[in-house]
Amino acid sequence: MTFDFTRCLPELSAHGLPPSRYRSAFVVGSLARGWANAASDVDVYVVGEEPWSGPVPASIRLSLEHPEVVTDFWYVGDRRWELKYWTAGQLAEILGKVSWEAFETGQPLGQLIGRDEEQLLERMLACRPLHGEDWVLEQQDRIRDSAFVASVVSYCLSNADDFVDDAAGQLDGGDVASAVLSARQAFGHAVDALLAAHGECNRLVKWRARRVAEAAPKALPYERYWAVETMRDFDPARPEVWVRDVMALCKTLSLEVEI
Repeated sequence: MTFDFTRCLPELSAHGLPPSRYRSAFVVGSLARGWANAASDVDVYVVGEEPWSGPVPASIRLSLEHPEVVTDFWYVGDRRWELKYWTAGQLAEILGKVSWEAFETGQPLGQLIGRDEEQLLERMLACRPLHGEDWVLEQQDRIRDSAFVASVVSYCLSNADDFVDDAAGQLDGGDVASAVLSARQAFGHAVDALLAAHGECNRLVKWRARRVAEAAPKALPYERYWAVETMRDFDPARPEVWVRDVMALCKTLSLEVEI
């Protein structure tokens, strides 16, 4: 679908947003990626120098020095618009949490940053700038130079390995149904690790197929990916064969990933 991005800033202004001074504004999510449909939200992030000083319709709280991220939403026709207001200081603090020094402590991603913080970083890497494009490009370079991508890759690999071990133990114990579910989970994490290594750090399952198509990793052609994702070769009479094949594929994909 096509979308007129020049509508965004006037629409924000019509709602008293953004503040008079701000660093940047950008569209994130499926619309920014060109993956949206008629029901997709318009998600806009605004980054300012100072904390929000106007009315606070709603907010989310994070483990940051300034913990509040102001949010607002409204409808234009049938389409939902949502705004989140961040500060440059919050972004800098989040990037500090995913420094290489922090990564070397061995802490998993979820202990370094929260899900909203992770989403800010991965969405910035694939956003559509509306204002302050040069600043956005600078921040994208800072994200790539940080340990963020490595943290996502490491987290997904660890989960893939854990679920492969679960599947193996469940097969040995005769719990084939649980092994099938564990193998599915292992595959999802292994694919997410491979994609993150290619710069696709979004971990939402609903966009995994689009991310595979976008990244086109040589280690996992799209047809092979889709066959496993949809369990095309699964034989209900011999489920353990599918489980072992998927376990082997997960191990192969893990070997293809560099942190």
